[in-house]
Amino acid sequence: MQNLTINPQRLWDSLMDTAQIGGTEKGGIRRLTLTDLDREVRDWFRSQCEALGCTVTVDQVGNMFALKPGKKSDVAPIAIGSHLDTQPTGGKFDGVLGVLGGLEVMRTLHDLGYETNAPLMLVNWTNEEGSRFAPAMLGSGVYAGVFDRAFADSRQDRQGATFAGAIESIGYRGEAPPGSVKFGAMFELHIEQGPILEAEQKVVGIVTGVQGMRWYEIELTGREAHTGSTPMNLRKNALLGAARIVEQVDRIALEHSPSAVGTVGLVEVTPNSRNVIPGHVFFTVDFRHPDDAVLDVMERELFEAVPAVAAEIGLDHDVKKVWDSPAVRFDPDCIAAVRTGIEKVGLPAREMVSGAGHDAAYIARVAPTTMIFVPCAGGLSHNEAESTTFEECSAGAQVLLNAVLEYDQRFSA
Repeated sequence: MQNLTINPQRLWDSLMDTAQIGGTEKGGIRRLTLTDLDREVRDWFRSQCEALGCTVTVDQVGNMFALKPGKKSDVAPIAIGSHLDTQPTGGKFDGVLGVLGGLEVMRTLHDLGYETNAPLMLVNWTNEEGSRFAPAMLGSGVYAGVFDRAFADSRQDRQGATFAGAIESIGYRGEAPPGSVKFGAMFELHIEQGPILEAEQKVVGIVTGVQGMRWYEIELTGREAHTGSTPMNLRKNALLGAARIVEQVDRIALEHSPSAVGTVGLVEVTPNSRNVIPGHVFFTVDFRHPDDAVLDVMERELFEAVPAVAAEIGLDHDVKKVWDSPAVRFDPDCIAAVRTGIEKVGLPAREMVSGAGHDAAYIARVAPTTMIFVPCAGGLSHNEAESTTFEECSAGAQVLLNAVLEYDQRFSA
């Protein structure tokens, strides 16, 4: 196997150039899934892959697969994948680094005329973030059979637009049935989205799995009334109930720390008027832990807390679990290929479990999979200030190339 080296400046330029598609004044990206901006970056991605001689296939939920032939057409492709959609106040690197790092791998091989044994495939997964259409990792989830197409099509954003309508409107409803575009393994490069690598001065994370995570939607209904003329003891304040449940979410997570986390990240108050007692609140809860059994306990405690709080105030309540992603362990052979890829460049590294969800978590159900992490400044992500250095992006893409070529050696015989 040749000692191939990526072009770090070309990778960085691609990251900065595509960051202009949905770029924000604060230096981040707002590129929500299945919007016109998502269509624009998808068109760019397709053109770049086709310029390398790749065949691009789009499936019925918009997942994009760019295939580069190998020496052996009877071997399933080795995939590299992540996502190009962002949070409403997203950064330049979350997801994007994995796709553009993979594109740089493809470009390097193309420039040098290097042909792998297995075909290679670069994937852009749809709606990984879940910020517009819940749940997260929807495209990879449909691919892996966790959800069906009808479920994906029925998802609505907070304005009532459906996934089906949005994907049709940007022209990215492909013809390939979900799961029909096969590959034999997948590697995903990503920023850590946490502080561990930076704190320990490690350049690369060898990701051995993903912690379990669950999302819930809660609605509390009380009664709107005038703030000045309604006595405190006669109020049915839905926002007061939500506030008390937020405290319970925090308590539950703290009691199962240090591994547990719990967050209320979205709150909608109705009628949201300064002199009306809130009569309805919709909010979300996010629980995560590496052990599914602990998540079971946390869930039970939440389901006990909500009706108890509602009863105290006289509120109607509804709790729905909208997403359950069990803890994942990645493939040992893929992990070994990453270790070898790191050894070839001599970078300081450590093994770790991902605290965030990624498409690789669902793909691990249907193909050997692992991930490669690089640091992000202060562990900050899902934020316009998200930052990763030129050198860290380069290191991650180089390890990705090395790992893919190492894994490809199994098909050399």
